[in-house]
Amino acid sequence: MHLLPGFDYYEPKEMSEACKLLAQLSPAAKIIAGGTDLLVNMKKGLLRPQAVISFARVPGLADVEPRNSGITIGSHIIIEKLTEFDIIKKKYGLLSKAAAVLGSPLVRNRATIGGNLVTARPAADMPPPLLAMGAKVLLKSEKKEREVSLDDFFKGPGETVIEPDEILTSILLEEAPPFTGDDYIKLMHRRSLEIAIVAVASRITLDKPDGVVKNVRIIMSAVAPKAIHARLAEEILAGEKPTEDLVNKVARQASQECTPIDDIRGGAGYRCAMVEHLTKRTLTRALAAAKEKK
Repeated sequence: MHLLPGFDYYEPKEMSEACKLLAQLSPAAKIIAGGTDLLVNMKKGLLRPQAVISFARVPGLADVEPRNSGITIGSHIIIEKLTEFDIIKKKYGLLSKAAAVLGSPLVRNRATIGGNLVTARPAADMPPPLLAMGAKVLLKSEKKEREVSLDDFFKGPGETVIEPDEILTSILLEEAPPFTGDDYIKLMHRRSLEIAIVAVASRITLDKPDGVVKNVRIIMSAVAPKAIHARLAEEILAGEKPTEDLVNKVARQASQECTPIDDIRGGAGYRCAMVEHLTKRTLTRALAAAKEKK
């Protein structure tokens, strides 16, 4: 039985107090949200922080609020809630779809959206839909606040641009333009509890029904050190009127842009083949949805 190592525990009640604590104690301190990663790694001896800071009592971090033409999602919202908020299900359904297949019900009711991002796992569930939707994150420290595109947030496995004295406070999403559709598919050995073998999120915006592609994002996960755009594949589709042959070409190109490894969940060749298959499926579904949405 693995026991937690000793540490000092802090539970500030205000953001200013929390940021001050983090500035004083970092880099020897860790932030705890759901604890689904931190506590496990501490029990295994992989992490030994001198201090653990909980932001659970800091107001506003578990809220969803409208902002301009989009929403702000607090970083401490648990994953299960993303499947329940009406505004998320209605206008940001890609996120709800991904949340519904993250781990087990127990994990979904403990893990947070912010935690899933900052751990920066190559097969994490939240990055693909959020990247496809062009999300930004808000990072806050005692001295400053900055907005970072999620495209620039991940550096590699377990690495992000967050400084030791910063906390990810919220995720910012803009409402989709007219004629936008999206889809997400996570390939697993089982229906739940599984880390993705491959996951693909696609979002496409047309200029009109049956028109040309104004914008497209194809995000691949578990096939590189971090979730990545299939950028060359996106370029093939941009500005074109989509056809079945073109979608097939785009899917083939996407499979050539991933750099998967062989591991217990699947071989590199299998993963590349599945990227092609899932890209084709997600793009086809996204296109069908885009033609119906105004």
